[in-house]
Amino acid sequence: MEKTSNRTIAVFDFDGTITTKDTLLLFIRYSCGTMRFFIGMVLYSPLIFLMMLRLYPNWKCKEKVFSYFFKGMPYNEFKRLGNDFGKKFCNIIIRPSMKERLQWHLRQGHKVYVISASIEEWVRPFFQTLSDVCVLATKVKPDLSGFASNNCYGQEKVNRLLEMEPERKTYTLYAYGDSRGDKEMLEFADFPTFVH
Repeated sequence: MEKTSNRTIAVFDFDGTITTKDTLLLFIRYSCGTMRFFIGMVLYSPLIFLMMLRLYPNWKCKEKVFSYFFKGMPYNEFKRLGNDFGKKFCNIIIRPSMKERLQWHLRQGHKVYVISASIEEWVRPFFQTLSDVCVLATKVKPDLSGFASNNCYGQEKVNRLLEMEPERKTYTLYAYGDSRGDKEMLEFADFPTFVH
């Protein structure tokens, strides 16, 4: 694709790329306690199994699990938990190599996005000290009964980037991901990196 500008954008997946763990499950356990976490996982294990076999939509399973644990919680409490979670785990589960890569892009003057299927309220606090990083993640309803946006997974990651940066021919794109949910984003990039 011929470029008309020297502008560069770097896009990072969050779970498993920047972090070493899936933060959805970690956040649920952190917020709700080990006992409630395991009860919920047992209750939803048939649905999770069907999702893993690709017989049930990823987003629908995730939304049902999320709603089970958080529906009815005051939004401000949920947001506080997200901030506390980010502060507690940002130096524990971040991959040093990916943090350095992200900071390298910032030092080069590149625009950096973190695009995640996880929830905005706990992803954003991981980057409080990196104010130039723009976080695009799944949004939740105010009553926490479900999602207020599409689950930011697969093609939706490309869609969300294009909402912010629609003129694709005007920038060079780096992308970093580690899973099936990043496939479309990696294919969309000029310089894709699959993180093992």
